[in-house]
Amino acid sequence: MNKPKMASEKGVPSNSRVQILLAQLEKITVDPVGRDPETARQVTSKLLHLIQTQEKTSKEVMMTKGTSGMEVILSSLESTRDIQTILNILCILSELLTLGKGRRVGVFVSKGGTAVLLRILISASKEYHPNEELMLHLHSLLAKVGPKDRKLGVKARLTGALNITINLIKKNLQNVKLLLPCLQVLRVYSTNMVNAISLGKHGAIELIFKIVAPYSKKNTSLIKVAVDALVALLKSKTNARHAVEGGYVPTLLALYLDWHRNDTWHRHTVIRKGLLGCLRNVTNIKLGRRAFTKADGMRILYNSSCECLSLRALDPLVNASSLIMRKCFPKNRLPLPSIKSAFQYQLEHVLPSGSVAHLCSQNPGVDDVVDDSDDNEDTEADTENDTENEDDDKDCRSLNDDIEKDMNKLHPQKIPSRPFEELKVYEKFFVELSEDFQDYNFESSTTSSSANSDEPIVVPTSEAPSRNHVSAQDASSTSAPELTISPLQLDTSDFAQEINKKDEAHYQKVEHDLSQASEHVSLNPDEMGVKQKGPPISAQKSMQSPLLLEGIAIRCLAAAAAGGGGGSDCGSEGAEEEGGEGAVLEVPDTAQLLPLHDLDLYVDMVKGTQSVPHYTEVAYPDYFGHVAPTYREPLLERLYGVQRSKIFQDIERLIHPNDILDKVVYDLDISSCPVIESNGESLRFNSQFESGNLRKAIQIRKYEYDLILNSDINSNHHHQWFYFEVSGMRVGATYRFNIINCEKSNSQFNYGMQALMYSVQEAINGRPRWVRTGTDVCYYKNHFARSSTATGGQKGKSYYTMTFSTIFSHKDDVCYFSYHYPYTYSSLKMHLSKLEAMKAPGIYLRQDVLCETLGGNSCPLLTITAMPESNSSDHICQFRNRPLIFLSARVHPGETNASWVMKGTLEFLMGTSLLATTLREAYIFKIVPMLNPDGVINGNHRCSLSGEDLNRQWQLPNPELHPTIYHTKGLLQYLAHIQRAPLVFCDYHGHSRKKNVFMYGCSVKETIWQSNINAASSDLQEDLAYRALPKILSQIAPAFSMASCSFVVERSKESTARVVVWREIGVQRSYTMESTVCGCDQGKYKGFQIGTKELEEMGAQFCVALLRLKRMTGLHNHQYLLDLETDLIGTQPKVVSSCPTTYVMDEDEPSFLEAVDYSAESNDEDTEVDLEASGATDANAGQVPARQSDSESNHDAWKSEPVTSSQ
Repeated sequence: MNKPKMASEKGVPSNSRVQILLAQLEKITVDPVGRDPETARQVTSKLLHLIQTQEKTSKEVMMTKGTSGMEVILSSLESTRDIQTILNILCILSELLTLGKGRRVGVFVSKGGTAVLLRILISASKEYHPNEELMLHLHSLLAKVGPKDRKLGVKARLTGALNITINLIKKNLQNVKLLLPCLQVLRVYSTNMVNAISLGKHGAIELIFKIVAPYSKKNTSLIKVAVDALVALLKSKTNARHAVEGGYVPTLLALYLDWHRNDTWHRHTVIRKGLLGCLRNVTNIKLGRRAFTKADGMRILYNSSCECLSLRALDPLVNASSLIMRKCFPKNRLPLPSIKSAFQYQLEHVLPSGSVAHLCSQNPGVDDVVDDSDDNEDTEADTENDTENEDDDKDCRSLNDDIEKDMNKLHPQKIPSRPFEELKVYEKFFVELSEDFQDYNFESSTTSSSANSDEPIVVPTSEAPSRNHVSAQDASSTSAPELTISPLQLDTSDFAQEINKKDEAHYQKVEHDLSQASEHVSLNPDEMGVKQKGPPISAQKSMQSPLLLEGIAIRCLAAAAAGGGGGSDCGSEGAEEEGGEGAVLEVPDTAQLLPLHDLDLYVDMVKGTQSVPHYTEVAYPDYFGHVAPTYREPLLERLYGVQRSKIFQDIERLIHPNDILDKVVYDLDISSCPVIESNGESLRFNSQFESGNLRKAIQIRKYEYDLILNSDINSNHHHQWFYFEVSGMRVGATYRFNIINCEKSNSQFNYGMQALMYSVQEAINGRPRWVRTGTDVCYYKNHFARSSTATGGQKGKSYYTMTFSTIFSHKDDVCYFSYHYPYTYSSLKMHLSKLEAMKAPGIYLRQDVLCETLGGNSCPLLTITAMPESNSSDHICQFRNRPLIFLSARVHPGETNASWVMKGTLEFLMGTSLLATTLREAYIFKIVPMLNPDGVINGNHRCSLSGEDLNRQWQLPNPELHPTIYHTKGLLQYLAHIQRAPLVFCDYHGHSRKKNVFMYGCSVKETIWQSNINAASSDLQEDLAYRALPKILSQIAPAFSMASCSFVVERSKESTARVVVWREIGVQRSYTMESTVCGCDQGKYKGFQIGTKELEEMGAQFCVALLRLKRMTGLHNHQYLLDLETDLIGTQPKVVSSCPTTYVMDEDEPSFLEAVDYSAESNDEDTEVDLEASGATDANAGQVPARQSDSESNHDAWKSEPVTSSQ
């Protein structure tokens, strides 16, 4: 009946023919009475022919008007019982989905296509002899659509399709054609963990091992799919345990080794990578790691990986092997009697809930044993993402939860917690507020000169160094170099109208200097960009070695060399022998370059410094001083494969233990003689001097040493700061140093940072300076771990290795290595003494002792301002009513860069320039330059002698345990009581995870924006003055990055100085200023490591910014507030529903693609390096990811990128 109509279709256009055929198919489906199997076969056959022969036909099927063609086809498939019709329709679907790619598969899934296929599969399986071709097509389609249907696994399990596929595989192990799609479907099913366990119980693992065969050129596609399915199945811990118990770990190793040896042309690397994936999943459980080690897996993978190193395309195999070997490397405790500090300080008062009480409650000898709880068998990827907060690791959600959402806490509370009667004791530190200067002779002060006033201190800058920063060529000059300054760019018209002519000239000069300071402080890239060796300091002086000065030992280099390498001798007798009566020390004469440094004075200061270990030696760098080089040092370019090669060298220790010396050459736990004699075959180490930190040195190979840092006193962690001496080296040999107990999960050592080295021989030759050193620098997780006991009940954490190599240039040299430029407590005392001695007339400088620390050292408090012009009532009134600026630094001992910034600030404030004079006339500065002297002296990184982070004690400081914080807060509370709260409070810090210099502040508005909480409009009314100072710094300081600043208040920071001073004292401009230990990735210093010149320059520019701030606030000029409002509105966060906005800064550097996660807990496929990505490892290593970080110069970045603090 339809034949005439079908014949007439020959002359019909193809699109009409498709519509006609679909209409016929729909009619057959809808009308069960007129359903003719033969007609259905003919219609579907013709439709299949059209799709196969004409490309446009498939589009017409998908775009049919009315009921879609896909719905018609699926309806027909479900209703028909004719096998041939079903096969035709399945072929039609296969053609449609193959041509249409992912979008068409999505349409198929949305129309319920997978459910239809599963129903047909169930129905067909009920036949005694299921149609093989039908099963083939059904599984082929399910494999094609499965990845797009997330619920396919659940549907298959509920309908019973899992068992059908398994049984089909069992019966067709030799039928490659049918086996291939069945395995593809099995792989899709196994992505669901419940399915994977169910399939494992029904023998899927055993079946696949029957299919996966040794190397063969036949059926490689089948083997690849089988291996992929096995990888998916073994992600389940249950299946992994089943595979281990079944003895399949040796089988996997044998298969991998066979394919590795025979696949000489590397055409089947995907199969080899799949086998490694199986091993990776099996070794996620402890049982699997044991089986892997027992089967000699370490040696097999190590040897095979070494054979792959020569070919870059095989890097994915090498990286996957490395991951497995790192996981299976036995977790060891550190080679120490205890991870508690080698030095203990007995506290008279211990808080019951404090960290010291917890430490003392631990049983000796078990605080760092790797126990069973540390064997994490979770399959999740390693989540250690240590932040600069030194708090526990947090994921993105918990970081958002840390934002303060309590409006009562967000609004500052100006109610001090201590009664005013108690605070009156601090009145003695504010004599300037009541001083009348009636007995002061102002005329003599303006005509006479103070001591050493012929060498005034001027603004330290990088481009035009001050007298203490001039180059060697200018050392003999009698005056500072002239500077060419651009005209002032600030608008002063309003200001000029408010002052008389005399003051107008004065302020124009100040503005000119202000513009000058903001422009000449940056380095000239043309002049300073090329690294050259600076000329040596020509002048040297011979002096008596201060060996005999009351036990303070500075060893004579020549005598040390004669004694076999310049290392420290044990006990006082050795020191006396080295420093005999006739010992003469050749010392570079750095007086012209370092007017604030005095060798004899430094030794005197050391004598008054109290340390827990009772140090009797002085380090050469601290004694000689540091003259900053005249060149900038670029960030180290990391070579490809460095980290991998270092890790492989570590694995060699386990593979070839007989090649390891394992010789202890330095050990602080041997208090009688930590330096162990080695007859000149080993380096000699020493850290027994102020700020030194090295606990143990172990010689691993002839030129390789493992170094262990000492914990902070009264704690069992905080390992980052190091400072130690090395001697007895051989010239030309490449030495490798491994610091093996670092704690942070990443470091700037992976992104261009280098350690610092100071050569005594170079100093004697006229170059007394710290220089960046080290090649092959990298930072990675190692096989040492702490227990859950040591980490306060948490699962044990792994340590990390920071490794670098260096070549020494001088025989019998004495060299020092440091994490950052050292700045000791004795150096501070010396600098303050020199500043006071060189004080120019008209400067009001008073140095008080704020308190005494736990260790018996004084905490200095400085007051700096300008003397009043006379003792008239007007001048005295102006003097007393100057706004106060409160500065502090070095609450964390390891952040030595904070002291160098503070040094720049102090030198500027004590300078004789008009700029400095105007600044002193504008403000009274209260400065605590070192909040944690004890920690600095004893080489701590984070804590004081109480074993606590002092910057977490500001809410309720204990006067006995935290005296410096208690009394510094008391000063601020006193000022708040007398209505003289500081205009600005700034705490100087260092940041180890980010580049540039930036600030953290406090803002109710920005915190509300980031937290997405509902707030009244009154809560959003906020003076934007808190943004003014960072904004000014971003304009004048090349190292400063406004984009990295954050003004969000966090719960975890509620006890830090910044938040407490803002909340309790009511200081709106309360900041933490963070300085990088690495370098800059924006501005004029981009691509260079930071040095002391840049840090001191930052301190000076902070002062310049305060001058600009004074001008803005003093003129009642509200235009700058409008500018800040515009900036803030432009950076208002855009909340994305799928991912809440977070305030905590992401890692400011992209992770190295080669630096896979060497965690024993990792099971994330993303940790592997793909073949395509591996070739771009180094090219991308130093780039910033597509998602901008706050370290970039994007002023909108603060709204969406997280920012972490080292506060």
